[in-house]
Amino acid sequence: MTSTEYVILVDAYDHEIGIEKKTTAHRLGKQHRAFSVFIFNNKNNEKKLLLQQRQKNKYHSGGLWTNTCCSHPRPGENIITAGERRLQEEMGIRIPLQKVGEFQYTAQLDNGLIENEYDHVLIGYTPIETIPFNQKEVADVRWVSLKTLEQELLRQPEKFTSWFEPALKIALRSS
Repeated sequence: MTSTEYVILVDAYDHEIGIEKKTTAHRLGKQHRAFSVFIFNNKNNEKKLLLQQRQKNKYHSGGLWTNTCCSHPRPGENIITAGERRLQEEMGIRIPLQKVGEFQYTAQLDNGLIENEYDHVLIGYTPIETIPFNQKEVADVRWVSLKTLEQELLRQPEKFTSWFEPALKIALRSS
């Protein structure tokens, strides 16, 4: 994370109230706009979700598994455009996304930072199985069946990011 990245500060209704350096927003726990992307495929009539393992050097939650892609829109950028941009940058996938819901969450992170996000959940579908992910951003990827994922979340929830499960529930309602 560089000090020149900015996030959009929002109120409880996702109305923009300003911008802030990303580092400052996370250090002070200021609520800001974010998005979580979930990419599915239905090979052999079994729905699977593409997960990413965050690079260990990420500014928070390094090494944890999470949804396909997550980030923050730039000031002036809409959510769908931001999601499609980051999906291309992190995963090398260019597909249309649709917004299916939103939620707010706050979490104290492993390094003292605070997540306080108004998170928009986006979904998309692809038949692609081999993902040309950006190794500077992502440590690993895998397709996982929803049944296997459910078991993993029950057995080892600490291996997943704090926002993953609430965002997943929204994504699954509409997928």
